[in-house]
Amino acid sequence: MNLFKSTLIASALVAAGIAGNASAATATGNFQVRINITESCAFSTTGASDVNFGDKARSSSGNADNTGTLVVNCTQGTPFNIGLNAGTYTGATVATRRMSNGANSIPYSLYRDSNRTLNWGNTVSTDTHAGTGTGANQSISVYGRVAGGAAVNVPAGVYTDTIQATITY
Repeated sequence: MNLFKSTLIASALVAAGIAGNASAATATGNFQVRINITESCAFSTTGASDVNFGDKARSSSGNADNTGTLVVNCTQGTPFNIGLNAGTYTGATVATRRMSNGANSIPYSLYRDSNRTLNWGNTVSTDTHAGTGTGANQSISVYGRVAGGAAVNVPAGVYTDTIQATITY
């Protein structure tokens, strides 16, 4: 019988302990977990190339055409526009760019299309190249032309200009 009493007392004590925990209070609270994903675009130098018209005899009156490549990487689905400025020659515009060699200059044009009919400027939705990001590098061709008579009988030398490309996204 002592074993029965001991078991009964132990059971009562355990039940009292469990009952004591049943009346414990709780409180809850909420918090947020978040991230802000932004779009991005950048130019890459991998695969990019200058527009290099090469050598041209100063007595030659034919067009000098060549193509360069911009490489852009924008996050997938990001709409973008690429604009090209007028270059570094004083007085140049996006429609009348000029390469210079000291005080001498040669006019040239940059285009968005291989037919060289769509001038490439820097006014979004007017004369820029529009595209949508894929999340991978995209090659964009820049078509250049020195018009036929523009380089005839100019002093010999290397003529250069620097164009700044801008991505708007």
